[in-house]
Amino acid sequence: MNSTEVPGREITEILGMAQGHTVFAIWLGKDLSALVRLILGGELTEYTEMMGRARTVANNRMIAQAVEMEADAIINVRYMTTSVVGSAAELFAYGTAVKLKK
Repeated sequence: MNSTEVPGREITEILGMAQGHTVFAIWLGKDLSALVRLILGGELTEYTEMMGRARTVANNRMIAQAVEMEADAIINVRYMTTSVVGSAAELFAYGTAVKLKK
């Protein structure tokens, strides 16, 4: 949840940062196809799909860490991307794991 609170619930404890990350790259053939589209114009669907998969993996890892922390929710979720090398990109998801009043 990209909010500093959970509507209708009281935060009783801040457990710390929950995080998840992954590094994804696309196959060279798809990279060349995207390069042509970069020159001609249009959406680079190969990269859109890659980043969508990376976001899902990073999100799931962040949630798994929050479950290990026994969190009830994750607030103030953010995403950060970094180019690693060539067509590889790191996606980092992080947020604040919290306990909620029952």
